[in-house]
Amino acid sequence: MTRYPADQLNRWLVTLFEENGAARDVAETTARLLVEGDLLGHHTHGVKLANGYLNDLKAGHACGDPQRLVIDQGSPVAALFDGNYLLGPYLVQRALDHCREAAKVYGIGIVSLKRSHHIACLASYLAPLVEENLVPIIMTSDPAVASVAPFGGTERVYTPNPLAIGIPGREQPILIDVSMSTITNGSVNKARAAGEKLDHHAILTAQGTVSDDPEDFFAPPGGSILPLGGMEFGHKGFALGLMVEALTSALSGFGRKDGPTGWGASVMVMVIDPARFGGTEAFLDETDHLVRSCLVAGQIDPQQPVRLPGQSGLRRRADYLRDGIPLPGDVVAELQKAINDSSLQGSVELG
Repeated sequence: MTRYPADQLNRWLVTLFEENGAARDVAETTARLLVEGDLLGHHTHGVKLANGYLNDLKAGHACGDPQRLVIDQGSPVAALFDGNYLLGPYLVQRALDHCREAAKVYGIGIVSLKRSHHIACLASYLAPLVEENLVPIIMTSDPAVASVAPFGGTERVYTPNPLAIGIPGREQPILIDVSMSTITNGSVNKARAAGEKLDHHAILTAQGTVSDDPEDFFAPPGGSILPLGGMEFGHKGFALGLMVEALTSALSGFGRKDGPTGWGASVMVMVIDPARFGGTEAFLDETDHLVRSCLVAGQIDPQQPVRLPGQSGLRRRADYLRDGIPLPGDVVAELQKAINDSSLQGSVELG
């Protein structure tokens, strides 16, 4: 598999976004965070997304003008951002920057973000804040899309609703990025495009039976993705999915009741500074103790030791920064398609 330098991918994406109307800072932020998704191994939520973002910019369904962002500062620690469908990575980074400044003064900052475009890979945002010994939390839903049925139901109501949190540690930071459903929309689409079955029975058919065939998600009248916990414990994932809905769309005052269309997101961003609570050193002492306890907690299989959330992604990132990112074939095809529609056509031919 051909490897591509991260900085080269980043330059190509900046050019593509600028040519399609994104301001320089919007283009740079969006490109950096998409590449970061691939560096961490989240190829369904990295460079692959660029073509969809570009198509929406061309069609007017996404915006690249930072002047469209409207900020309503509700209190020193709380704000409402109306993104007016600016590219999501730029908006979330702005929200995190806003929260960081509030947290350093007051211990916490929170932004409720409505009418964002898609926000890419949540894990991509975490490391810079964790390196400052801050705790970032991100939750998101898409009020224009429904792919998960409530536990006990068969009709789609809400989205996989991921949650991400970064936990600082001296020895091993913890980077969590998990959906409140068994798998994501991207995983279903990827398996279908490859003509493959899913690794688990993560789909609920319209008749109420479980399936590992992604086609059952699309077959009329449409299946759904099971909540986290599946048929046995999906009531827990359902509850967590509702929590994310409340803290994203409901908190911002804009959601499913408004009938939005198009690719978008409702987002909640929070940053906590442990220094304003029990203290940074005490926080790190505790997380280091927890990490060590987990790593020496015994092994079911000696060939598969305990792995903390984010641990493999950070190792992969170091490898990819050194030797280049091995992009899957479908990601290369999507990027080549975008390049062929740009001024880069003819000068960039991906292997």
